[in-house]
Formats: sequence, C-alpha cells, structure tokens
Amino acid sequence: MRGRSRLAAIGGVAGPASFITAWAVLGARAKHYSPIHDPISRLAAVGAPTRAGMTTGMLAFVVGAACYAVSAREHLSPRVGALAAVNAAATLGVAAMPLEGFGGKFGHMAAAATAYASLAAMPAVSDVRGGRALAAAIGAALILSGLDDAHTGFFQRAGLTLGDVFIVGTSLWILRGKQSVPSRA
Repeated sequence: MRGRSRLAAIGGVAGPASFITAWAVLGARAKHYSPIHDPISRLAAVGAPTRAGMTTGMLAFVVGAACYAVSAREHLSPRVGALAAVNAAATLGVAAMPLEGFGGKFGHMAAAATAYASLAAMPAVSDVRGGRALAAAIGAALILSGLDDAHTGFFQRAGLTLGDVFIVGTSLWILRGKQSVPSRA
C-alpha cells in the first residue's frame, strides 16, 4: 500500500476515535449534561465550557473523514469516497454553525442532517456484507434522535457510533492490505 493511501486510511481510524473520545469524556465531565437526553452539539454550543474541546473533536473527525474519503474512493468505491467527503464537509458545517451561534438552529440542523444522511448512506452503497442493514440501523437511530426529545443523546450516539464503526472497520481492512472488503456477493 502506498504511503498516501495508508495515511488516508489511518485518518479513518483517528478521526472517529477523536470524535467519540471528545463527546464521551466531555459529556461525562460536563455539569447539567446528560448523554442520554442532550445532543452532542450541546457540548460545542456557544457559551458551553466544553465548546473548545468538542469543536476540536469535531474538527479531528473532519480531517479524518476527509482522509478516509481518499482511501475509500480507492479501495471501496467512488460512491463511498464521495459520501465520506460530503460527511466531512457537513460535519465542518456543524462545527462552524454551533448551537446558539452563526447560522442559527436551521443552519446547524441542515448541516447535521446532511452529515447523518451521508454517514448512513456509506455502508448502503458499499459492497460490505451487512452494509444495507447497518445503514438502516444508522438511519433509524439518527431519525429517532430528532423525534424522541427524551432520548436524543442516546439515539444520536448510537447512530454516530455505528457509522463510525463502519469507517474504522473498513479503514482497518484497508490498512491490512486487502484489495476489497468482505462483500455481500
């Protein structure tokens, strides 16, 4: 595997790991914050004491997802790579338009919805065995995060974690030097 492709696949591990670590650690330490009820974006909201740390975690994800897009395009499919690039750009939009900040609630929600949709679509368009079922689970969890106010944080974390597992898993497969992932065919 060439150096550029290897580095890109490493981004597919490091970005999601940084993002999950940020929301897990900051959420556990934040006063008056519930990871079951509150969205991750609340940790990056304007005025939140955890804003800098959570924004850094999001930006680390953006860089990792952008790198992953390069590797995914080469080793999975151009469609997965394109969706990973859309996901990186949309997540950058989420970070740039924090709750109570620039872009308002609509801008933040539009960027988040785009990030969610692209994350759920990646396994659906891949040839990964179980990809469609994984995509359905990601999509269902992220839809429920917007419908169930009492459990927004839980469903959001479930959906994002499943999507991140796809990114990390396929990145590790690529790093092992496999030409393709186990396919559904």
